[in-house]
Amino acid sequence: MKNKKLIAIAGSLGLLVLSVFLTASDHIDAPSISGTSADISDFYAFQAEDPNNLVFVVNVQGLLPPGTPTIQAEFDENVLLEINIDSNNDLIEDLVIQAIKRDSLMYFFGPAQPAQTGLNSEIATFAAQNSVEISTTENVQITTNDGMKFFAGPREDPTFFDLDQFNAVLSGSAPEGFNNPGTDTFAGKNVLSIVVEIPKSMLGTPATGVNPFAPNTPTYNVWVETKRKQ
Repeated sequence: MKNKKLIAIAGSLGLLVLSVFLTASDHIDAPSISGTSADISDFYAFQAEDPNNLVFVVNVQGLLPPGTPTIQAEFDENVLLEINIDSNNDLIEDLVIQAIKRDSLMYFFGPAQPAQTGLNSEIATFAAQNSVEISTTENVQITTNDGMKFFAGPREDPTFFDLDQFNAVLSGSAPEGFNNPGTDTFAGKNVLSIVVEIPKSMLGTPATGVNPFAPNTPTYNVWVETKRKQ
C-alpha cells in the first residue's frame, strides 16, 4: 500500500476519555454528507474488561435497514477512518490509529505519530500494521495481535433516540416534553463499525488537570475523522 494524501470531508466527533465510558453521536448529518460512505454516526471510547486497555468504536453509514441493504453495505476503499489521540491537552493529535479497507480486509496502522497533523493525512505505512477480515452478518471475525484486538463489519445501531418526539419538542407541539420511555427511532437499523482494543501503555502518558471536576484524573482527548483520497 502506497502513501496516499487524504483530506477530511465529513467533520469529526470528539470526546474526553476521562473514566469508564463516553460516547458521541451524530446521526442524520447535513445533506452534503448524510448517506455517504464517509458519514460518521457514532464514536465510543471506554475502558475494556481488562482495565489496562481502552476500546475505540467508530460507526459509519448509520441507519442501514436490515436485510439486503446491510448485507450489501461496504466500507469505502477511498475513505480513511482515523482515530486521533491527544495526550498532552494541546488539542493536536500526538498519535493516530488509521483504518482503511482493501478488498475483503480492513487494514489498521498505528498507534503512531502522524506524518502531519490537521485535516490532511497520509496513511502511516511506516507504523505497526494489522488487518482483519471484514465480518458479515453471519461470520464474525476478530484479529488479536500484540495485545490489540480488531473488528470491522456490520453491527446494530447502538443509539437510542426518539427523533419524532424531539422534532415535536422543537416545534412546540409537545409541551409535555419527552416521553418516558420514548420510542427508539433507530431500532432495528444497522451501522458499519470498526472496533480497536488497545493497551493504554501504547498511548503515552495522558495529561492531568484537564477536567476541572477531576483535576487529578489522567485524560486523553480523542476524536475521529473520515478522510477521502484526493
